[in-house]
Amino acid sequence: MPSLPEISTIPSLPKATQTQILDTLFESSANLHTLALPLLTHQTFSSYHSLISAVGARMAALSAANSSKDREVLHGILGAHPRLGEKKQENLSELSRQEQAGLNANKGEGEAQDESVKKKGEEEAAELKRLNRVYEEKYPGLRYVVFVNGRGRDVIMQDMRRRIERGDVEKEKEDIIQAMCDIAIDRAQKLQG
Repeated sequence: MPSLPEISTIPSLPKATQTQILDTLFESSANLHTLALPLLTHQTFSSYHSLISAVGARMAALSAANSSKDREVLHGILGAHPRLGEKKQENLSELSRQEQAGLNANKGEGEAQDESVKKKGEEEAAELKRLNRVYEEKYPGLRYVVFVNGRGRDVIMQDMRRRIERGDVEKEKEDIIQAMCDIAIDRAQKLQG
């Protein structure tokens, strides 16, 4: 399990360590490194929450910008998050793997698991995969991101449908940035004890 250094030490840490902090809190993205490393190098923060809020504000500023370069950078950051429910993803961080474990698990106990429960789990997994595809067709360059926080597939899929039907790409970017920050705050709290 990764750990986080004392917040006051971040500006003096090597760039590689600062990059690792970003990758631990968010997901690894060269675009995020470019956007956020100057913050970590030149600014002090009183808490990880304030650091995460500053990174979120930088992402929100990119979202508000109208240049294609800013949009490309933002989509690179937002698209770095893993797809929900996909079982075998390359580059999935250990923290993402743990966060999605409950979402990917079928309910039940080993061989004693009822066939109908197993079938329902497989159907939900297929529907989640389909919704990911529909979402990414609706919002090219984006990936559905939500702070799962122990919620089941049914609740997550209901939220996915709502966000797909809403059809508002700007609101979607806001929701993704907020979800990424919520996830990062949760990770920071867990990694600090």
